[in-house]
Amino acid sequence: MSELKLEFVGKKVKDMYGTYIGKVIGIITDIEGSIESVSVDCGSVGIKNLPYEQLLVQGDYVIFIPRWRLDAQKLLREKSLTLKRIKALQEIVSENDSMKDDAELVYLKYEKRLDKLGENTKEIIDRLHERISELDIESKRIKSVLFDAKLQYKSNEITEDIYQQINLHTSELIEHINLENSEIKNIINKLTQQTVDNSVVSSTNEASENTMNIHNEDKETLEKSQINQINEEELDNNSVNTNNQGLHEEEDKEGIKKELEDSVPGISNTIENENENENERNEISQIITSAN
Repeated sequence: MSELKLEFVGKKVKDMYGTYIGKVIGIITDIEGSIESVSVDCGSVGIKNLPYEQLLVQGDYVIFIPRWRLDAQKLLREKSLTLKRIKALQEIVSENDSMKDDAELVYLKYEKRLDKLGENTKEIIDRLHERISELDIESKRIKSVLFDAKLQYKSNEITEDIYQQINLHTSELIEHINLENSEIKNIINKLTQQTVDNSVVSSTNEASENTMNIHNEDKETLEKSQINQINEEELDNNSVNTNNQGLHEEEDKEGIKKELEDSVPGISNTIENENENENERNEISQIITSAN
């Protein structure tokens, strides 16, 4: 068994906001030996097979990335690139009107792609709003548990120590929900603000730098080469999608996962704190196990 497979087995699994899910007990592979999913013991819930593409290994933990987060990240990347290309074409035409006919054909391709991405954006935003509703319901449930615990404590049905444990765990869960809620709203904001006018400023800066580096070249030749480059890249992308779609998607997924690895909120600090307080956590986490 490869090291990649072995690094999953026995590790605890959390979502990217710190909530404990379970422990890895095995892996599922396809006929070629590639990992399809990871089997996680979720206690009374049973065994869940989590898709490999939604998992990251960080230290002693496996981090589960929600499907909506991967889809949103991929859409942000695709939309950003398309907007940069459209903006570049607009700048080429504004600098030299004679390039209008050449640029128009390429522009139509990216405009069509942008329309498709707009439909995908709406679908993902709808899913994100549904997730916010789910989090609101979950938050009310957790607060209800805390309120009932306080009622039991005030009526002397449970000790103060038990009440403080419940208070600690429910507060942690609420914090995880708030983290996810905040990130969802941030992503919705990014998706809605991704327009041609609000596209990344860095693309303009990069274009200026390129212009300075090649200022001695003939301007029209440069613009034609830019048009050709865009056409060639479009053809290359179509070729990749046609002939190597599986490989391309796999590399894209890995790229998205790497981008998300650094965005896991406070997960490094969470792991360090939990390693330091392992004994204490084992004593007080019989009711609810969660991440600091």
